[in-house]
Amino acid sequence: MGWFGDERVPRVKICGITRIEDALVAVEAGADALGFVFYEKSPRFVTPQAARAIVEQLPPFVERVGLFVGRTPMEVEEICTRSGMSLAQIHFDVDESYFHALGIKALPVVRAGAPEDVMTFEGRYRLVDAYCEAYGGSGKRLNLEWFDGIDCGRIVLAGGLTPDNVAEALPYGFYGVDVSSGVEAKKGKKDPVKVRDFIAAVKEGACAR
Repeated sequence: MGWFGDERVPRVKICGITRIEDALVAVEAGADALGFVFYEKSPRFVTPQAARAIVEQLPPFVERVGLFVGRTPMEVEEICTRSGMSLAQIHFDVDESYFHALGIKALPVVRAGAPEDVMTFEGRYRLVDAYCEAYGGSGKRLNLEWFDGIDCGRIVLAGGLTPDNVAEALPYGFYGVDVSSGVEAKKGKKDPVKVRDFIAAVKEGACAR
């Protein structure tokens, strides 16, 4: 996957993008990936057309990640094509056969409610988030102790991360970190200062280690 490479500095994904100004702030601050939510019940929902309008104004080499809930592989592929996504984030319970049916690269999401859950899809790059009834952007934190002694090089950590606490995750060697509500001014609108501070905390913190 284009997003997967150098392991020294965690990749940063800013999720829940709904506006071009938020996307550009994130990219200029050093975000590696932007997330677009194609789940109608989310306050951060965007249509494929709206996402495409943002994507067309982005510079090259930025990963565009579509978040999906309850969609068939065919629907995911169709929406990704229309919106210009380069990766699909599958944010609901599926098995390996689902990924085999997809014609686009995909990142499974593990909604962890217990320590053993973090090993789900162990052989894959995966995003691990805190379990909640809703899908994504809840701001609920995971217990970092669940990752003690685990190779986190294929895990993207999500759930309750902010500019003030993300440094706590850096010693675990996560492949990447994902933030949405932790850098918002309000749901669906990013706070540019928080976005810049979050990315700086990751990039500069990792280089200082």
